[in-house]
Amino acid sequence: MRAVCHTCMHQCSLEEGQRGICGARINKNGTVLCANYGRVTSLALDPIEKKPLKMFYPGSLVLSAGSFGCNLKCPFCQNHGISMESEDPPGTICLSPDELAEKALQYKNAGNIGVAFTYNEPLVGWEYVHDTARLIKKHGMKNILVTNGSFSLEVLERVIPFLDAMNIDLKGFRDNFYKKLGGDLETVKSFIVRASASCHVELTTLIIPGENDSILEMEEEAKWIASAVGKNTPLHVTRFFPRYQMLDKNPTDVRTVFRLADTARRRLGFVWTGNC
Repeated sequence: MRAVCHTCMHQCSLEEGQRGICGARINKNGTVLCANYGRVTSLALDPIEKKPLKMFYPGSLVLSAGSFGCNLKCPFCQNHGISMESEDPPGTICLSPDELAEKALQYKNAGNIGVAFTYNEPLVGWEYVHDTARLIKKHGMKNILVTNGSFSLEVLERVIPFLDAMNIDLKGFRDNFYKKLGGDLETVKSFIVRASASCHVELTTLIIPGENDSILEMEEEAKWIASAVGKNTPLHVTRFFPRYQMLDKNPTDVRTVFRLADTARRRLGFVWTGNC
């Protein structure tokens, strides 16, 4: 029986046993389920600044967990070894929501404040995020989501009651750039606005030479953030390094990153540069 996945803008129509574009959602007996539930490919106690979050419990640590799959196909993905997979990569372990929540508690005395869902795209398996985050909140700890924001508002409404902070990738501010990645700019904008109304949100834009590095585009992005979300919304302007299928480009000139960050500061109160 064919089933439609309503998790993101792709609205994949799947035959029995077929997986969606993300590689992590599958049609089983006419119901679309996440095939990566509890499949943890990466687990580390990270400084919260690595998410990156600058204005949410700075100086703390967070237990960071990732799985496999992503609904975008960014040719510059730094975690392509897990995000572009549709099966368990080597080293995958199984952790139920209870087990991951227990691990978060175990590290509390070491400075851990909770769990960050990160590394791949967490919301392709939003059910696991929901179930784990609910337990983390019961333990009085924090939940962080690192996401591309390319998801339906229905999915966001399911998880946002349990989330305390997000870093959302705003990959650029041109429709044609998002289409190259298999995404949709308006979907991300709507996601950012809704998320910002309920939890702490910081944004990240990776600056790629010849793709999204114009002053005009950054001016438009910063203007939109200030008007639609708020001028005190933190923005991370980060430097690109060659990765995955984009090995032919040079790293972004540091001066370009600084210049674009200064451009954003004309509209926004909190702008940082990264990877410089």
